[in-house]
Amino acid sequence: MAQQGQPIFILPEGTNRLLGKDAQRNNILAAKVLAETVRTTLGPKGMDKMLVDGLGDIVVTNDGVTILKEMDIDHPAAKMLVEVAKTQEDEVGDGTTTAVIIAGELLKQSEELLDMDIHPTIIAMGYRQAAEKAQEILDEIAISDIDTETLEKVAMTAMTGKGTEKAREPLAKLVVQAVEQVEEDGKVDTDHIKIEKKEGAVVEDSELVQGVIIDKERVHQGMPSEIDGAKIAILNSALEVKETEVDAEIRITDPNQMQAFIEQEENMLKEMVAKISDAGANVLFCQKGIDDLAQHYLSKAGILAVRRVKKSDIEKLSRATGANIVSNVEDLTSDDLGEAGSVIEKKVSGEDMIFVEDCKEPKAVTLLVRGSTKHVADEIKRAIEDAIGVVAATIEDGQVVAGGGAPEVAIAKRLKDYAESISGREQLAVNAFAESLEVVPKTLAENAGIDSIDSLVDLRAAHENSTTMGLNVFNGKVTDMKEAGVVEPKRVKKQAIQSASEAAEMILRIDDVIASSSEGPDPSQMGGAPGAGGMPPMM
Repeated sequence: MAQQGQPIFILPEGTNRLLGKDAQRNNILAAKVLAETVRTTLGPKGMDKMLVDGLGDIVVTNDGVTILKEMDIDHPAAKMLVEVAKTQEDEVGDGTTTAVIIAGELLKQSEELLDMDIHPTIIAMGYRQAAEKAQEILDEIAISDIDTETLEKVAMTAMTGKGTEKAREPLAKLVVQAVEQVEEDGKVDTDHIKIEKKEGAVVEDSELVQGVIIDKERVHQGMPSEIDGAKIAILNSALEVKETEVDAEIRITDPNQMQAFIEQEENMLKEMVAKISDAGANVLFCQKGIDDLAQHYLSKAGILAVRRVKKSDIEKLSRATGANIVSNVEDLTSDDLGEAGSVIEKKVSGEDMIFVEDCKEPKAVTLLVRGSTKHVADEIKRAIEDAIGVVAATIEDGQVVAGGGAPEVAIAKRLKDYAESISGREQLAVNAFAESLEVVPKTLAENAGIDSIDSLVDLRAAHENSTTMGLNVFNGKVTDMKEAGVVEPKRVKKQAIQSASEAAEMILRIDDVIASSSEGPDPSQMGGAPGAGGMPPMM
């Protein structure tokens, strides 16, 4: 029989625990702080963040997901919001800041409901109903008239406010051309668009290469640096004499045998190069090494060769040129060769690069991104990655919505009407959800130095007649965003609302946070019985 009043310890010493409302408040506060951090970066007039890591490396960006990835975040609830941004980035490529600030606002609104003694499960249920209804409304207000001009507008909207202002039109054209080039049967694999960045030139010097740029140089100076009408062989094995798999010993008793052995190796390499030459190849890309002697023979045969090419680049070369990837030189035939208008070694920003250009109908292309400094080039690359993601999503879905906070105001207006049809406390949660969506136009106004309350009132009034009215942050007026050419893929909003509401629901349902210490206590230093210590007695 247990002694009366003896404490029962379940968790080890050093464990922290937050219960009930304390746990909810703590999680909500962390999410709000994180949302506030990225909030100032939203929209064309959003500001940038400078992030410095432990080694002193600097990242200057206003890309939500990049900021959150670079920040060293420790709080578990805040980490859940980082996941929201990462999912948004993986699924669409843009709208990461929007997703995080909506999630933060949903939790902020839920705090008021919790103060009214509404149970977290009821709030979560109301949020779920509102999110489902929001998706229906989004389908109704989406615009399905998609052409190349619309795609360019989508790309420009994604790049606005990300350091590409002065060159966003030419960059948008390049992005759309690249995405349309790699599209197959209405699907776009953005992995087939390679982005190669080099500093030392202005943004306008960025170009689209109908082929692949390899950040390597020729293996031998005696090789031609430019080949027109290239016939390309791609090897994913080494051009060397193979080592034996098992340990072997060769005993030589005569100097002539030694000479014969060396000649045998040379002949094997010569035959390999002859095989490549006989197949008709004048360019060779090798995923692994090329023997020094083989380099000499390739040079004599007038073949431009590149070694240690990345596997991803090898695959892109195959898609761009139509070449088959061959594992054994012996199997190489003229049918395996790919074609390109030219293969040239060019010096870009002081480094040699191989340009495989003018491929016929390439299914992999390269965007060469230029910027005056490393940090500028990095930020432009991030803007272009976002633009590629949204253009691909638009091509696949065939639907867009107006920008400038228009869809959020339209959905909020309709959700408030929908809330009146719901009986019970969920009605309050649906209303809170509608209010939360309005954080997007509010933030756009705040970041542009415009009065957010006046802007929101004007937007609500304008939405009595149209669902495409949004905030023009450049003149502070409510404008028809469809006519102004500010459009975004429907998928950006769909994913942002979905992931934000699910993350908010999950955080709301947590009423107990148990955090174990990284180092357990040393039992020898503890008084009392083994396993004692840690948690307060469970009464």
